Amino acid sequence: MKNCPSCNQKLKEISFYGVKIDYCEQCKGIWFEKEELDRAKDLKQETINWLDVDLWDKTERFKMSKKERQCPECKLSLYEVNYDDSEIKVDVCSICEGVWLDKGEFNKVMDYLKDKSGDEIINNYGNLLLEETREVFIGPEPLKEELKDLFVLLGLFKYRFVGKHPFLADLISKLPKA
Repeated sequence: MKNCPSCNQKLKEISFYGVKIDYCEQCKGIWFEKEELDRAKDLKQETINWLDVDLWDKTERFKMSKKERQCPECKLSLYEVNYDDSEIKVDVCSICEGVWLDKGEFNKVMDYLKDKSGDEIINNYGNLLLEETREVFIGPEPLKEELKDLFVLLGLFKYRFVGKHPFLADLISKLPKA
């Protein structure tokens, strides 16, 4: 049985946006095992499934948690890191790559990713399109998932671009059809 890193209560397994996770009924925290946070994020908001955050790519950002929280899986100390470039602090296990989110942090992560996806699409669309196209051929996800990510990105750009530049969308719609 796993214990909550925050209040040491027994964690309960529940389905969270179609992903089985461990939940603390007392403090409302959530334990995500490796890749479960990404799956829950993708299932909750399909339009940002192409946007993935690797919390383990910069281990120099890891800081020992002030609260000395322990991983529910490994029973070793969790590290506190900022979620990507946000101010959201999450606890991670460098061994099993699990992630602990306190009450409300999942919604903060989702809001952050929604904002970031809009900025990324407009500012870095060419690079994102190249990266997603590359991933169709070399992964890391299965081909079906990578194609889905690519099509979502194409659709989002269309809507973001049209929203920012309606005169161009109007002009394009008036071009003769071949």
